[in-house]
Amino acid sequence: MTVTKAATKAALIAIPLLLSAGGAALAQDTSMSFFVTSIGSGKGGDLGGLEGADAHCANLAEAAGANGKTWRAYLSTQEEGKRGISARDRIGSGPWHNAKGVQIAGNLDELHLSPNIVKSTGLDENGNLVNGRGDRPNVHDLLTGTMADGTAYFPWMEGDKTCSNWTSSGEGSATVGHHDRHGGGNTSWNAAHDTRGCSMEALAMTGGAGLFMCFATNGG
Repeated sequence: MTVTKAATKAALIAIPLLLSAGGAALAQDTSMSFFVTSIGSGKGGDLGGLEGADAHCANLAEAAGANGKTWRAYLSTQEEGKRGISARDRIGSGPWHNAKGVQIAGNLDELHLSPNIVKSTGLDENGNLVNGRGDRPNVHDLLTGTMADGTAYFPWMEGDKTCSNWTSSGEGSATVGHHDRHGGGNTSWNAAHDTRGCSMEALAMTGGAGLFMCFATNGG
């Protein structure tokens, strides 16, 4: 069978096009799938429960132009007699990227063992730095209500760790992490210490403003 010059030329043109298409299919989505909220609810630890916190994430993401994703707040809950909902079970499987396209973690294990979360990467939904230790005001305390592995507290562990499951703006307490990985001798991004209360004033005492983290369950 004779191969014409035209057929050979067509084949040579098609090869790079096919390779390009394959590369595009394999290219990873690096659009925003993680952020620290630029503002809280304004009511301290009262976020309107998990539903209200998730809605806050979605509203901020939409205002920043990040559409087409399902957003969940990185928050755990507590229940009497059994473990509550775990933050790590709410946020999908990754990978997650900040507003600048920088990868925070590739999967849940990496997120909870060696995440790329520091002040320069723990950005808000608009790609801005969030104040940390040394800034005025310092707002590096991020509400989580979770243990370091991302799971809910055991029922035998005493004390409120979730501001009454994110409905209290007065009494209670919540576990917080530090997005800048500084302060109090604890570098944990999700379980640094507990707050002195759930009001805005109480959160501010240890460097907080009721901010928290949002992850897309269908992350890039």
